[in-house]
Amino acid sequence: MDLIKKIVVTIALVVFVSLALSYFVFIQAPQKTGEFQQFTIQINETSNIQISNDLKSEGFIKSSWILNLILDIRGVVVIPGGYKLSKMMNVWDIAGALSKKPDLAWIVIPEGLRKEEIADILANKLGWSDSMKAEWLTKDTITPPEYFEGVYFPDTYLIPVSENPLQVAERLQKHFNEKFSVYAKEAAQNNIKWTTALTLASIIQREAAGTNDMPLISGILWNRLLKNMRLEVDSTLQYARGNIGNGWWAPITAADKKINSPFNTYLHAGLPPHPISNPGLEAISAAINPQTTDCLYYIHDSSKTIHCSADYAGQLDNIKKYLVQ
Repeated sequence: MDLIKKIVVTIALVVFVSLALSYFVFIQAPQKTGEFQQFTIQINETSNIQISNDLKSEGFIKSSWILNLILDIRGVVVIPGGYKLSKMMNVWDIAGALSKKPDLAWIVIPEGLRKEEIADILANKLGWSDSMKAEWLTKDTITPPEYFEGVYFPDTYLIPVSENPLQVAERLQKHFNEKFSVYAKEAAQNNIKWTTALTLASIIQREAAGTNDMPLISGILWNRLLKNMRLEVDSTLQYARGNIGNGWWAPITAADKKINSPFNTYLHAGLPPHPISNPGLEAISAAINPQTTDCLYYIHDSSKTIHCSADYAGQLDNIKKYLVQ
């Protein structure tokens, strides 16, 4: 019996020592020298196991299970983004870095937002103060004049939190220039100024219920412009009114139609002075390639299906048929 106990104790001791030595080895940094590198956690990645496995496969740690164990014990929820890590860091240092906010933040800018809404997103994700956000709106994004609105391209960005507001503005503008260049050439071939195309696209983005009806809305708005009719679209009036406490794009009222503003297309013919939102590529393409139509009026019913007509009498019929209950 004593012999069995000795064997059991010996085996347990060997296992303990082996585990201890393995732990000591696996917590060490993979390298003694090296520079900091960017390790990116994708925007939809939330699994500590997967993050640990990725770090192991990229050579930042020796053992994924030890890092995963440390993160779980600490209750760390790793925020997707970019982290500056080094292969000279041990597993505890890596866990500590992942416990903090990332050095590069994922930022999603949806299509059709105005500049103020984008500023709110950037300030929240990048930790801007109120004064930094105000500077972005009133200084960093007002020149050149044609870059005042509409060129802060809707997309998913990975932005260093260390960038100042001006650098972020330039980053978004540069991305817009890259994406828009093909459409600018196409607009020129169609004898359309790029600023005209972008302004119209910004309206289409706000007026459409989806990408499918963008070309039709574009055709209707172009018909009105060519006939020197007032566009009479709510989205430009919403832009003129701004946020009065119930959101930037709240439904307009009869009183709103009297607002004295060049963006009030119920009072003024033609396009407004500049874009009213930051449109996506589908809206930009629709502005340059309108659908041929005789329609001058349109409505969306409760299911967001568009109905158009060539005259105002038809518009009234559509309103009675699809909107009046």
